[in-house]
Amino acid sequence: MRQLTLLFSMFIILFSCGSPQPPAEPKIDLTKYPEDLQKIFARHGGLETWNKMKAMSYEIVKDGGNEKQMIDLKDRRERIEASSFKTGYDGKDFWLEADTSYKGNPVFYHNLMFYFYAMPFVLADDGIIYSEAAPLSFEEKNYPGIKIAFDAGVGVSPEDEYFIHFDPDTYEMAWLGYTVTFSSGKKSQDIHWIRYNDWKNFNGLLLPNTLSWYKYENGLPTELRNVREFAEVTVSEEAFADDVFAKPEGAEVVE
Repeated sequence: MRQLTLLFSMFIILFSCGSPQPPAEPKIDLTKYPEDLQKIFARHGGLETWNKMKAMSYEIVKDGGNEKQMIDLKDRRERIEASSFKTGYDGKDFWLEADTSYKGNPVFYHNLMFYFYAMPFVLADDGIIYSEAAPLSFEEKNYPGIKIAFDAGVGVSPEDEYFIHFDPDTYEMAWLGYTVTFSSGKKSQDIHWIRYNDWKNFNGLLLPNTLSWYKYENGLPTELRNVREFAEVTVSEEAFADDVFAKPEGAEVVE
């Protein structure tokens, strides 16, 4: 009997050694987020699901040809491809390959549309300061809000501010207000507004199918201005190869 027990123990040890288990995902401390934001994350699929994902891609539908964006969700490297330009961030440098019609700024544009698209999950990033925002009233409905500010040195525009507003019944994200300070470096009172009311499930995450920008007056949304549609959306637990983000031969580094 003793020999059988010893053999069984050895079998268990050998089996365990031959079948290494994947490292466990770090446990998320949800208590560092406001309670309402925790409920918003949960409504959209949960931070646990989001943190499993390593890669995202989508196309922004445009008349002159769609613009494809590919993002590494862990370090925010990026590649953008459009009819007149290619640009990206390889983890060290911003790069650009474009014809003479391109008038954009790759540094300002880096992760810009991704940040809007990946709401509300990007609001779990490090270096964020949360506080309560006044409710937003639109079409006779009140949407409670959370104000988002950033610690000094976070991102290229740490003076930017965001205001996320949600449906009080479902905790689904409904509006995003944001300021733009990239060129000035100073806080702004000029709040732009995006409406989020068209959602679709992608690999367990509730993400936008379209984004609707609104005109604004006195810091509040007024009427629809334009809609951006997203297509060919993928969000995956498999990371992109590093060469996806590498500077192509002939592209220039942008400061």
